[in-house]
Amino acid sequence: MNPFTYAYPVKTYFGKGAAARTLPSELAKVGPNVLLAYGGGSIKRNGIYAELTQLLQAAGKTIIDFSGIMSNPTYAKVQEGAQLARNQKIDFILAVGGGSVIDCCKIISAQALLDEDIWDYEYSKKQIPNQFIPMGAVVTAFGTGAEMNNGAVITHEAKKSKSPLTGSYYRFTILDPAYTLTMPLEQVISGAFDSLSHCMETYMGNPRMINLSDEINEACQRNIIRNIRQTLQNSQDIQARSELVWAAAMAENGILKIGKQGDFQCHMLEHQLGAYTNCNHGRGLAVLHPVLYRHYLPAAAAQFSRLAVEVWQVPDEGKSQEELADAFVEKLAAFIREIGLPTNFRELGIPADTNLKAVADSTILTGGCCKTFSREELLKVLEECK
Repeated sequence: MNPFTYAYPVKTYFGKGAAARTLPSELAKVGPNVLLAYGGGSIKRNGIYAELTQLLQAAGKTIIDFSGIMSNPTYAKVQEGAQLARNQKIDFILAVGGGSVIDCCKIISAQALLDEDIWDYEYSKKQIPNQFIPMGAVVTAFGTGAEMNNGAVITHEAKKSKSPLTGSYYRFTILDPAYTLTMPLEQVISGAFDSLSHCMETYMGNPRMINLSDEINEACQRNIIRNIRQTLQNSQDIQARSELVWAAAMAENGILKIGKQGDFQCHMLEHQLGAYTNCNHGRGLAVLHPVLYRHYLPAAAAQFSRLAVEVWQVPDEGKSQEELADAFVEKLAAFIREIGLPTNFRELGIPADTNLKAVADSTILTGGCCKTFSREELLKVLEECK
């Protein structure tokens, strides 16, 4: 197990009615001008916007709306939000939505107080911002676990790059599973698969000797798989939804990563695929994972074989490590088909003329991966996904 120091800054309020119970006391700690950030307006249709604005008004806050944050949030949207925050002298940001809104606000929080362009500041100067507008998150669409960390994935359209930036942690997050019951089922499943991917990507990192973090991770994977299946049987099952919402947070709240260096090569490849195609993140991961994992072999045979047994309940008697590793990849691929996620680029809606070489050539190569990939091999992976 690698040496570590563990502390976590995000306070989590979980359960039905969490906003009404907890938001007033949190709002009492911040200044009067609140940026209320959200996406396309679904929170106005489902009543969440009305509930939150009433709580904000009761706390004596001035509300400045910042709407229209898109899936795969753009760098231009970050800059728009940062300028609004400066102009309106924002004291606090309340991000309401899923990973896109939550990621976008992390960088707005930093950029608003930074005199330099944050992309250049982080990528050219290799510096990380240390001043932020304080924030809280209300999760209405789960899967990314973005509310639990300070990393964000932003699409810089001019640079053709969908890449990570470091922003602010949230002071608190509100996880009310009932808020997520209006999510379209397709979005629920793709988000839950993203959570499963986070678990697998963390599990596959170094060191490769199984530790306590990995054993907790295995339990999270089993939980996600079971509750995806339960959700497909009954999309309004609040217990299954509660489990998936908390599993998404668990995958990104640092616990599974204690003593680990994450892999996340699949995520980096999907990010660049998204930069060129704007595809749905969870669905893109579903296409990529089995194909990429076949390229992990034989380097990943020990970890794959354990996942086959501990997560997918493959009987190990009479099977070699290589047979079990193959069984894991096939079980994962079969599960993706079972839950209705795409298995190739055609089903994902990726245009046939997409420049896959450009995607491979611009993908970040991760250091924690159990296998060192070349860009040529990543291109082969992409081509096998057609």
